[in-house]
Amino acid sequence: MTLRTRIDDGWATTRFVVLGFGTAGYACADSLLQAGAEHVVVLDDRDNEVLREKAQILETLGAAITLGPGSTAELPKDVDIVVTSPGVPPHAPFLAQAAEREVPIWSEIELAWRLRDPANAAPWLCITGTNGKTTTVQMLTAILTAAGHRAVAAGNVGLPLLEAVMDPEPYDVIAVELSSYQLHFTQSMSAHSAAVLNIAPDHVDWHGSLDAYAQAKGRIYENCQVACVYNVADPATEQLVVDADVIEGCRAIGFTLGTPDISMLGLVDELIVDRAFVEQRASSALELATLDDITPAAPHNVANALAAAALARAFGVPATAVRDGLRGFRPDKHRIAHVAEVAGVNYVDDSKATNPHAAQASLLAYEHVVWIAGGQAKGAMFDELVVAARDRLRAVVLLGQDKLVIAEALARHAPDVPTITVEATDTGAMEIVVGEAAQLAQAGDTVLLAPGCASWDMFANYGARGDAFAQAVRRLGDN
Repeated sequence: MTLRTRIDDGWATTRFVVLGFGTAGYACADSLLQAGAEHVVVLDDRDNEVLREKAQILETLGAAITLGPGSTAELPKDVDIVVTSPGVPPHAPFLAQAAEREVPIWSEIELAWRLRDPANAAPWLCITGTNGKTTTVQMLTAILTAAGHRAVAAGNVGLPLLEAVMDPEPYDVIAVELSSYQLHFTQSMSAHSAAVLNIAPDHVDWHGSLDAYAQAKGRIYENCQVACVYNVADPATEQLVVDADVIEGCRAIGFTLGTPDISMLGLVDELIVDRAFVEQRASSALELATLDDITPAAPHNVANALAAAALARAFGVPATAVRDGLRGFRPDKHRIAHVAEVAGVNYVDDSKATNPHAAQASLLAYEHVVWIAGGQAKGAMFDELVVAARDRLRAVVLLGQDKLVIAEALARHAPDVPTITVEATDTGAMEIVVGEAAQLAQAGDTVLLAPGCASWDMFANYGARGDAFAQAVRRLGDN
């Protein structure tokens, strides 16, 4: 079967406009051309050497590329379908014009679903949530691989989903990470099974409200075929399952850090057990793994493992593969990563905790914490976090643009916790922060970088922030 036959013959004359020429936009345009589309226009207000080089490649294949300021100011008259990049909000003028003219708007996920070869398509196991998506998708991929499947993590992590779909050697199954941005313009996807890990305030500026953000996350359950996996501790995720229009026979499967009820996965003592995908689930449970098989065994990471295990079991993976996959998995850098122990104090890098919900989960994994936080809060508030974690806080060291937002929450709810604000914003700021934290910490404490904020005010990304923290800790150990 040629790539051209993967799309309806009518698509050859369909007029596509791809909005945005980043990684997703390039993949969309390239995939459309490979699949036989003959009218592909790409628009981006940016213009630089890298984009021009990419444009030359696609122009030789027949695409029309327009770069530079004003390129996306007006929707072309002759357009049948707009394929949008995930960073463009629905209220952007270009997309508003498309909606007004009733031009269909697709995400790259929608495009990938429609480009699948129906006769040879890999099932999608899909994951979304405010926090934990990437780790859970990677855990799931490790479990699927341990079961002998040709599996890949794709979507909002690792390989672009379009590349996975268009691979000439088909996968057995694809573990798909999906953001709320991607789901907003996705309509026809029908996942084999799907999970929403949690819902907390994030990206409200993009979606317009927390409810709209949650509803976008809930799209992952629409047309789900086998299992809708939800977080028992987060009723909003279960409600999204209740509200979803699924394929008949699709089951609701919960995961919990407590003892599982029927149709749930959970914990019994130190064991991860399954009461959902076993015949005798009314009276017994199947052991899948132990807490010792999960690194690190922080509560929120155990929850990630439970969700991954639920999706894998929905796909028919045996218990031994769940155990082996989790046992061999290690999270990416900057996700509750142990950096060093200095003078009896543990230093942990969770720079990926870029919102209060993620930072709170990280803080609750440790008994006594000197918390390093701050950056760009993106309009988030920290009162709930401080109330939940105040009894664990030895002290707090704050930096970055919105440090006072956190300081004010601490003053309201934990006024007795020593708090230091670091005003420096240059490359040496993190060394000052770590030095202050070291002075406040006692043997047995954890100095935890869990900023609860984005990093862009001071660092290129959360990885650069975590690297700066690790370097400062290592210099501290050398002294």
